[in-house]
Amino acid sequence: MAITKVFARSIYDSRGNPTVEVDLHTGKGLFRAIVPSGASTGVHEALELRDGDKSRWLGKGVLKAVANVNEIIAPALVKENVDVTDQVAVDAFLNKLDGTPNKSKLGANAILGVSLAAAKAAAAEKNVPLYQHFADLSGSKQDKFVLPVPFQNVLNGGSHAGGALAFQEFMIVPTQAPTFSEGLRIGSEVYHNLKSLAKKQYGQSAGNVGDEGGVAPDISTPKEALDLIVAAIEKAGYTGQVGIALDVASSEFYKDGKYDLDFKNPNSDKSKWLSGEELANLYEKLIAEYPIVSIEDPFAEDDWEAWSLFYAKAASKIQIVGDDLTVTNPLRIKTAIEKKCANALLLKVNQIGTLSESINAANDSYNAGWGVMVSHRSGETEDTTIADLAVGLRSGQIKTGAPARSERLAKLNQILRIEEELGDKAIYAVSDPIMATSVSLAPTIGANNGTNGKSISIQGVALGWLKH
Repeated sequence: MAITKVFARSIYDSRGNPTVEVDLHTGKGLFRAIVPSGASTGVHEALELRDGDKSRWLGKGVLKAVANVNEIIAPALVKENVDVTDQVAVDAFLNKLDGTPNKSKLGANAILGVSLAAAKAAAAEKNVPLYQHFADLSGSKQDKFVLPVPFQNVLNGGSHAGGALAFQEFMIVPTQAPTFSEGLRIGSEVYHNLKSLAKKQYGQSAGNVGDEGGVAPDISTPKEALDLIVAAIEKAGYTGQVGIALDVASSEFYKDGKYDLDFKNPNSDKSKWLSGEELANLYEKLIAEYPIVSIEDPFAEDDWEAWSLFYAKAASKIQIVGDDLTVTNPLRIKTAIEKKCANALLLKVNQIGTLSESINAANDSYNAGWGVMVSHRSGETEDTTIADLAVGLRSGQIKTGAPARSERLAKLNQILRIEEELGDKAIYAVSDPIMATSVSLAPTIGANNGTNGKSISIQGVALGWLKH
């Protein structure tokens, strides 16, 4: 099926910043994709091309990227007559057209929009759902599709919110729900209880939300945030059924080889900055006290030594997720595997810039025994592609933000539709004992947080999880 027309435009994301939208036409019709944008971006990510003209959109315009689609990619793709159902060929053509290692000529945002729109066109040409097309491309099993566990960001700090809290995201993980829809309901109820408690404890403004929909009370320490979340889980009636995950985004507060947990304070006391080992010790204390099942980016993107140190101590207890460390890049993933730094990949399609490379990154991770968490970005849109991608890749976990704000719920609502469509042809990632592994992904939690000494397991959401 030939591509007959490609057209890009500038629209707005959830932060009110410009982003790239691409319309791709074939004989089957029009297929549209919108590119997300991150805030705490890793330095090793593919280049998101921005205009840099401070007089328009504060320099964040994407007119150059849009022009690159319309003036360079579109005519070349139509002339070349690339088969839209051959995703590898489409993406290879786009990468060759760019010719740089980080997509800096045309912009990863320009390239990704075309890549994702082509995938949607291919699914239509094959007359299959998008998640099935992704499964075909990745070579994953289709006897039973897997609906992912929703990691829901309920409390924001770091670069996503005001206040002094350094850690960027605190997520809840419905580990004991029988279905995706029930897991989402549990998350929604905990979220609303958290909002109520935050307002009561910190004032009405504590109900205001950060970029990804989580509440953002004026909290200073991780322990204070975790206490509030545990209280919300208890109030909702789900103690022992909901785990907690962290996205520390530690690259944001890594300075001079140390970690400044007071980085938002311009007069931060350097004597209180932590070494990698000291920060690892802090994580270990939090893991021992709270039902933490996953920590993302516990250390800076190039602090390999600290990652390896923590992995040796904690990999048997929790999921350790690479985001800024790995940036969905096969070379970075390979290094992280060799150095034993993590046991799961955060997959963000715009970090690498094409669908094919994203799928390769997921498969490389699976082959190493890692888990894969498909993720949104803090600057999101109504595009729901990653919902289908999580199902198609059998990742078993998806990170979309809070159960609030339509650009976040668009992905979760799409999975509800997929759940309904598949019926008994799908399972929820934590509902089937066959999917469990012998690896417990959380420490034994003491009775101090209500789990009565029982360990919390996401049944394989990391090591050995759902062997591909």
